[in-house]
Amino acid sequence: MTGWEFDREVPPRGYRWWYVDALSDDGQHGITIIAFIGTVFSPWYAWARQGGGGDPMEHCCINVALYGRPRRWAMTDRRAWAVRRDESSFQVGPSGLRWDGTALTIEIDEVCAPFPRRLRGTVRLTPRALSTRSFALDAAGRHNWHPIAARSRVEVSFQSPGLGWSGPAYFDTNHGQAPLEQDFCAWDWCRAPMPDATAILYNAQRRDGTAQSLALRVGNDGAVTDFTPPPPAALPRTLWRVARPTRSENGAATLVRTLEDAPFYSRSEIRTCLLGQQVTAVHESLELDRFANPLVQMLLPVKVPRPFW
Repeated sequence: MTGWEFDREVPPRGYRWWYVDALSDDGQHGITIIAFIGTVFSPWYAWARQGGGGDPMEHCCINVALYGRPRRWAMTDRRAWAVRRDESSFQVGPSGLRWDGTALTIEIDEVCAPFPRRLRGTVRLTPRALSTRSFALDAAGRHNWHPIAARSRVEVSFQSPGLGWSGPAYFDTNHGQAPLEQDFCAWDWCRAPMPDATAILYNAQRRDGTAQSLALRVGNDGAVTDFTPPPPAALPRTLWRVARPTRSENGAATLVRTLEDAPFYSRSEIRTCLLGQQVTAVHESLELDRFANPLVQMLLPVKVPRPFW
């Protein structure tokens, strides 16, 4: 594979995204970048599907969140005319991703929401190794996840705001043929870098009443192997009362800080025990019944604007 299938066809009502997150070596900063075709958390895409539409190319964006000081958020849902893509590059408006065979370079030029401020910079992700194993998240195989490079490094350089740092990073991709809320009630995920491996937990509560729990070790060579899922561990709910379930080998996990707190979603930094080690992990929790709530949908355009020109 010479690129990351940025030009792959996405079916009506479906989606494909590429996800990067990283924490700085000094623990002071963090970043998350998600490039979407069919922006699954866009109220505009949700409303289009309800109205009988659902062309994913009409709802693309590059979501960028900076954590620490300063904090920034940008997530502009853009139309198909703003998108250019081929196997190795994906451009959405003024921002884009490019894979050159050894590294992923992300050029960011966005306007933040809800307070309009410029967000401009470059993130370069270099994988230690690439992984080929992917996973179906539902019984029908309509939703799939591929941890491309769980062990990576990033160099972050922003002109606006002025910011530069480096640290351990993670890169994956998801794609699906149906809305997430159609087939899932909730899921939680976390990834924890260690000196010789990265541990990943992925727990999904499916709409059909079944559940899936993945516990994976990714080595320095990119090999992905299973280990027994640890017992559940409790974390406090967010201010929006979103649950943050996770797992830990000693049954205990602690919240370090909340990175993102939304009505249906949270991103956090936690401490837990995996593969016999106390680790710091990036954790996410998603409640899709909340996302589908009409009241929540009415709130979302504040954080997810959409140009009409």
